[in-house]
Amino acid sequence: MPTKDERLLAAVIYIISFFTVFIGPIIIWLVKKDDSEFIDYHGKEYLNFLISYFVYGTVCWILTIVLIGFVLLPVVGILVFIFTILGAIKAYEGEHYRIPTIFRLIK
Repeated sequence: MPTKDERLLAAVIYIISFFTVFIGPIIIWLVKKDDSEFIDYHGKEYLNFLISYFVYGTVCWILTIVLIGFVLLPVVGILVFIFTILGAIKAYEGEHYRIPTIFRLIK
């Protein structure tokens, strides 16, 4: 079971992403990844999440040409918000949460 500090920092990776999408989470992950397997796991999970939803958003933006993107972009935005909140909650509870629908490029 991860310590309270590890759980808090893992949750902060997700929460800080509302203010600094990339820089905040990557700094926490890079500083603490060698100290804690739990923080390392959630840092990688968040970065895979960020990469995946950047790709989804780009595809939706391109699909605005054929108008379907206007429907899909808000859906992607809502999913980003929901999965970020769920990731923070699960990290704080000490769980190894796997965000659905993401590419796992960073292992």
